[in-house]
Amino acid sequence: MFSGIIAAVGRIARAIPSGDGVRLVIDAGALELGDVAIGDSIAIQGACHTVVAKSGQSFEVDTSRATLAATTGLESGRAANLEKSLRLADRLHGHLVSGHVDGVGEVVSIEELGGSARLVVRAPADLARYIARKGSIAIDGVSLTVNAIDGATFEVNLIPHTREVTTLGRLVRGANVNLEVDMMARYAERLSSPEMAK
Repeated sequence: MFSGIIAAVGRIARAIPSGDGVRLVIDAGALELGDVAIGDSIAIQGACHTVVAKSGQSFEVDTSRATLAATTGLESGRAANLEKSLRLADRLHGHLVSGHVDGVGEVVSIEELGGSARLVVRAPADLARYIARKGSIAIDGVSLTVNAIDGATFEVNLIPHTREVTTLGRLVRGANVNLEVDMMARYAERLSSPEMAK
């Protein structure tokens, strides 16, 4: 589990074909790796990965074909939002994020608001029902609050700090982003389904 509060922006140094997926070599940037062990989880652009090797200020993860098909931004040379998994004693500053990307959205517009920015994203149609005004959503692993929604299009505000310390400050119109909806919405749907009433 993660909080959606990005610890550092790293870089995907290499993507090496491996079986039906790739092995990613990640330059961790300012992310402290001293307490990271083989088998630990780190979210990369919002997608949970297992550390399989580390050396100095880099670590490696294996990414399956299924993950590559469901996400964006895991190519060699790309900047990447990084977050280590939560510990039970950690404060939860964002919202509970599983690191399981639900789909890829598209940036419709970015409007400057004097430091902050209004980011408008179009979600895949099948995810739109899980997105609610004042609800939480993770974009490229960053925990954000939905300010408005219109069909499959929703709006969030990016404060200057978020733009400075995550990859969201580099987004442009037409860019693809990883989306993870609030897991509570999925459980609520399941619990309210006719099958569960039986």
